[in-house]
Amino acid sequence: MTRAFYRRDPVTVARELLGQRLVHIVDGQRIAGIIVETEAYLGVQDRAAHSFGGRRTARTATMYADGGTAYVFLNYGIHHLLNIVTDGVEVPTAVLLRAIEPTEGVPTMYRYRPAARRETGLCSGPGKLGAAFAIDRTHDGMDLVTSPALFVERVRKKPLPKKSIVVSRRIGVDYAGAWAVKPLRFHLSGNPHVSRQ
Repeated sequence: MTRAFYRRDPVTVARELLGQRLVHIVDGQRIAGIIVETEAYLGVQDRAAHSFGGRRTARTATMYADGGTAYVFLNYGIHHLLNIVTDGVEVPTAVLLRAIEPTEGVPTMYRYRPAARRETGLCSGPGKLGAAFAIDRTHDGMDLVTSPALFVERVRKKPLPKKSIVVSRRIGVDYAGAWAVKPLRFHLSGNPHVSRQ
């Protein structure tokens, strides 16, 4: 995907990432899958965003990078979550990749996630996705536009039709008050790989 694709508002990017392909090349092995679920985080105004109120720490500094930068953080000290920074430099918005439909390198994904019992559960949540794609903090700050190892491939030239996308509240952000119920989660209708129907 181009820089221009990511230098837009997070809601637009979150919607248009659906149906595109995430790729990670590890030790020459291509791991890939179709993005089927995302969440938008709207920056300083968004109580659920790490950058709410202009917060800027060693952990959140990457959110202030240019659109197309990977923002990876450790959730609950266990799960590495992959986000993609959107908009321009110093505008700390991002899209969380919540679920992937695996298409390539599935045996390798099972090696990274041996507890997974079926393919629909391999990447059906942001923590599972991070593990199956071998994502960790070393990927934080990586440029997904120029990286030959971690990037999003354009599969669709046009965004998916609105009728094929389910819009709902985000998951796991109940602490964010009114922001917890804003319709900022997007997933493909009826897709069995999403984290929650």
